[in-house]
Amino acid sequence: MSSKDSEASTNKSFTEKQAERMKKLRELHKLRNEARTHNHQEVISEDARLKLPSNWENRKRRAEWILNDQKEREEAAKEGKDYDRLKLLNVSAVEAERFDKMKKKKNPDQGFSDYEAASVRQYNGLIKNMPAKDMERYEEEKARYGDAFYAAPNTIVHGLHKDRPQAVDNLVKSIEDQIDKRSKYSRRRTHNDDADIDYINERNAKFNKKMDRFYGEHTAEIKQNLERGTAV
Repeated sequence: MSSKDSEASTNKSFTEKQAERMKKLRELHKLRNEARTHNHQEVISEDARLKLPSNWENRKRRAEWILNDQKEREEAAKEGKDYDRLKLLNVSAVEAERFDKMKKKKNPDQGFSDYEAASVRQYNGLIKNMPAKDMERYEEEKARYGDAFYAAPNTIVHGLHKDRPQAVDNLVKSIEDQIDKRSKYSRRRTHNDDADIDYINERNAKFNKKMDRFYGEHTAEIKQNLERGTAV
């Protein structure tokens, strides 16, 4: 092989290697640009997620559940089926018990803690069914009565305000409902003179009745033996 052929072969090999290197370099540039674009998109997405409310995921799942529930309800209505009944058929006893516990946990019965809390509960119960305040009438009366609208110690308000017949009817209905509700409360039972005296005071009598409800059937024979004097 002549020197010219050898030089041409060397130049060709160098050119091929250079072309292959340039190809790899372009691929690396392409991969770097794709990674840069992907990272930029991830940064934007992360920033958008951080700006969302803390309960966004729960709200999203809730919205999807409502849409799905509405869709299934409409399909059941088209087929003439009772959707609520079909829904209950798919609820297991474990899920029903869990829902019941969650409901009780969300709206627990506070019971009696003190008289102030009991008054607040009664007040909230009384105003729960009251109609919303008429703000237009409120502003009219405020402009009409002026300083007398907010009574001061020396303000005479008798005769200024006139109750509406509807408000009077609502008050009467509220009082009648309270009277009817109180009439259904269990009243204190009268004392039975023929009953056995097995207590020393009223508190002890209540305790004995409570114990008798739970253990009376198991201790009846022992009690009879003690009364007869034949207990071992």
